[in-house]
Parts: sequence; structure tokens; C-alpha cells
Amino acid sequence: MDDFLKKRLTRLLESLDDEKGYQALDYLEFLTSKYAERGQPDGLFAKITSTVENTMRAGKLPIQAISGTMNLMDSAAKVMRGLAAAGEAVVEEALREEPSESKPPTETKSLPDSTRP
Repeated sequence: MDDFLKKRLTRLLESLDDEKGYQALDYLEFLTSKYAERGQPDGLFAKITSTVENTMRAGKLPIQAISGTMNLMDSAAKVMRGLAAAGEAVVEEALREEPSESKPPTETKSLPDSTRP
């Protein structure tokens, strides 16, 4: 999808209230399941988020509760991505540093053996 079309869709979606936005989401999910060539996000957190949202919607919870929960889960996902990036940076830095054991050992002088004749 080109950027112009994405911007148009975004402008239209921003003008909708939450209830109409969820109706649009239902329709887009229907279209995706029927025609999409690309899959949905397959990360574990994305699957959990979708499951929670669908469960809340099936339970007919208020839109404010659903959107608040999704905002919270989105924030949690950002934190998890930050932690993952920090972990990767630590591992990369550790791999770049030379271990101190890789330096050649210093020579030691042998002491004369006093037991020799």
C-alpha cells in the first residue's frame, strides 16, 4: 500500500469515534482474512494483544475499557522492545570487547635449582 493511501485512510479513521473505529477494524480484519497476501504480526506479544482485545470485545466491555487496555498493552510492548534492544546492545558490546585471557602470558624466569650437583 502506498503512503498516499495510508495517509488518506488514517485521516478517515481519525475522524471516527471508537465504536465506529471498531466496526472499521472488523471490516478490515474480514478483508485481510479474505484477500491479504501478508500475514498478521506473528510475534508472541502481538498475538496476546489481539487475543485480549478480541476477548474484551466479545464480552461487550465498554469501548473506553478496551481502548485503555490496548493503550496499556501498547506501552508494555514499547517497554519490551526497549528491553530487547538494550539486551542486544549489551551482548554486542560484550562480543566486541577482548577477554583479558586472550593476552599472551608474561614470561617467568626460572629459579636455579639448588638440588643440582
